[in-house]
Amino acid sequence: MVRIALVEDDLQYRTQLHEYIMQYASRTGEPISVTEFSDGDEIALHYKADYDIILMDIEMTFMDGMTAAEEIRQKDRDVVIIFITNSPQYAIKGYAVDALDYILKPVSYFAFSQRLERALSRMRRREEKYFTVTTRDGTHRVAFSHLYYVESSGHNLLYHTAEGVLQSSGSMREAESQFAGEHFARCNQCYLVNLQHTEAVVEDEVIVHGERLRFSRSRKKAFLSELNAYFAGESK
Repeated sequence: MVRIALVEDDLQYRTQLHEYIMQYASRTGEPISVTEFSDGDEIALHYKADYDIILMDIEMTFMDGMTAAEEIRQKDRDVVIIFITNSPQYAIKGYAVDALDYILKPVSYFAFSQRLERALSRMRRREEKYFTVTTRDGTHRVAFSHLYYVESSGHNLLYHTAEGVLQSSGSMREAESQFAGEHFARCNQCYLVNLQHTEAVVEDEVIVHGERLRFSRSRKKAFLSELNAYFAGESK
């Protein structure tokens, strides 16, 4: 199911675009769900990385589409964004938030369907597994390949990712359950390592994305066994 957010303050345009999406879904057989928002602040303020594609007007009353996109990008690097606008001058600004394209109003079905097809193509190219982390400032969508390791600290989990460190409440047991079957292994009581990012093992330490994490005596043998199995599988 492709999840599309439609952000448009003009009810007439919002209705028309929704109909275009359903027309496209009917014609192609693509399963699509649509969630409507009437302003940028509605989607940006409580964004939970629930969408594959966002179709967003730029000129809106409370929060313009460009500002909303900037806030969304802080939590979701991969969602495909297409702007809907009255003026082509905004197209250049769209590069700052990695917008795929823009659609000029008035919108024809032909132009719309072409942009939607392009958005679906990019989405499929980027397709990989994701997980979500709920922090104090909202829910973040993170690709498994962007996670280096998980650190247990008291009653919290620290997710060390390509985008920075995300803190959430939870236990190491919960983290192990969350990443079961995804090539993660414990090197000690505090660290759950993404084997994809293991660079070297030096005596009693494993180097993960440039950071040295210590082995515990009880965990080292099992970790090395899982690491060897992972690399053996990768080389096939």
